[in-house]
Order: sequence, then structure tokens, then C-alpha cells
Amino acid sequence: MPPDRGALTLGTLLHNWPADERRDFYFRVADEAPVDTVCLGEAVCAKRASFFDPYLDQVAERLVRGGKEVVFSTLALVAGERDMAFVRAATARPGTIEANDLAAVEVLRGRPHHVGPFVNVYSEDTARLLAGLGATRICLPVELPAAAVAAIAEDSPTEIEVIAFGRVPLAMSARCFHARSRGRRKDTCRFVCAEDKDGLNVDTIEGERFLAIAGCHILSHAYVNLTGEIAALKAMGVNRFRLLPQAIDMIATARLFRDLLDGRLDGAEATARLRPLIPADVGFANGFIHGRPGEEYLAGAAVPRA
Repeated sequence: MPPDRGALTLGTLLHNWPADERRDFYFRVADEAPVDTVCLGEAVCAKRASFFDPYLDQVAERLVRGGKEVVFSTLALVAGERDMAFVRAATARPGTIEANDLAAVEVLRGRPHHVGPFVNVYSEDTARLLAGLGATRICLPVELPAAAVAAIAEDSPTEIEVIAFGRVPLAMSARCFHARSRGRRKDTCRFVCAEDKDGLNVDTIEGERFLAIAGCHILSHAYVNLTGEIAALKAMGVNRFRLLPQAIDMIATARLFRDLLDGRLDGAEATARLRPLIPADVGFANGFIHGRPGEEYLAGAAVPRA
């Protein structure tokens, strides 16, 4: 694929969807979504992986037949030996692995792999270090401003990817926020995260929608939307853009971003077409890339490079 065209990645699902629904979602992605790469696996909670594991190989095979690159993701937080055993099992799979934690990076040392957005890659030196350990692609953390993205993209020997759409992970904990919201503990959660397909909304005391939670992850309430910034990011050397799965029409969303990357839409038109695809009570955010508070949305603002 010509690097100037830009590639789309469908990131790891951070929510707990029913296994058969999740399978059918990926089958449709395989057949209809114009994405280049699909990340499979469990990044949030090892406990819930067993529900989808029986479908994992079947889904991966279907995606490959559909012309997609399949990448298997690891946990973003290793909180004990059970989690570490899960990471070892995930990294032992054949195929490309995305490390979302330094424990997985160490297990994969010397083997070509990808690095996910949960690893704190904040500088060119870190990107070079990870490349020396075997990383061939790095998805940068969502909170980086454009100046840092540009510096890393210019100097990194790896492919650089940024998250361009979806509720983005902001923090995580060994405790399960979803379980606590129902008066339960992590070990006795009864998988309550499955009750909120797009995350559980969190309001401020004043009643403002602020965050969302998915298991032990805190997410943005707004959907990050970089339709207006993609052209500038491509000019900086970023050639991959990640869409995070949400409980919306992700096929239409992927087609919109593909049209944007291919020049059939400009940023303003893509933004206008994206708005009806997301829930009416969810806003857009792009503050981080502009060096502003992440929850802000600057429509039409130029992307600062310094």
C-alpha cells in the first residue's frame, strides 16, 4: 500500500459485547469495512476473554480471507500472575502481536511486534528504544500534542499510528469500576460491563457528562474525532489511523474515514457526515492533538507543529 494513501486500523474492542454479536460484528468487518488492519483479543480484563475465545480463530481466518491484517492485542494492565499467564498465552499465538504493556514488550523482545496506545511512548528516544526491541509499528498514546507526534514520526524507524476516532482510554486501575458501580468486587463482578455496550456514562456533580467506564478502564465520554486533522498528520509522516469500535455503525464510519484518506472528502465534510452516526448526547473531542485539554473540540483549527 502506498504510504501516502494512509491505512486504517480497527482497534481492540474495549467493551464487553456478547460473544456471538462480537463474532458477527467482525464477520461484517471482514466483508464490508475498508480497513487494513484489525486488532483482536482482550486488552481490558482477562476474566472475560473466555467468552470470545471459541470464536477467535474463526474470526481471524474470516478477516484474513477478507484481505485484512490481523493483530492480536495483549492486556493493558497486568495486575497479577493470572494476568501475566494470560499475556504469555496471548504472545505465544502465531501471527503479529500488539503489546499494550511493558511486560508483553519484554516477553516479545527480539520478535517483530507492534506497540499499542497504552504504552507511554512520549518521545523519539522511547520509539527508538522500542524499535530496537523489535517493535515495527507504534500506536501513540492519545494525549500527545501534534508537535510531539511530528517529532516522533519524523525520527522513528517504525510505522506511527494515532487514534483518530472513538472513546479513548484515559486511565486504568486494578479495581473494576463497573463492578463497584453495582456494589460488587472484581472477583464477583458477574460481568456487569456487558450491560453497557458503549461504556457506562459518568456525570459530574453538576450533571455534566464527563467520562465513561468500561470495566477497569476510564474512557472519554466524547468520541475523539480527528477528521479535521488527518491531512496535517499525514503531512507529518503519520500513515496509520486507528478507529476504536463503538456501538454504532462502524462500517459506515470506516467508509467515511477511507473516503477522507483517499481525498474523496475533506475534513469539514467528513465531520458533518460523521455527526449523524454517533449518539446525539455524545460530543466530539480533539483537544489533545491541539495541545489543549483533551475534552475540548476545536472545529477547523489549524494543527500546531510547535
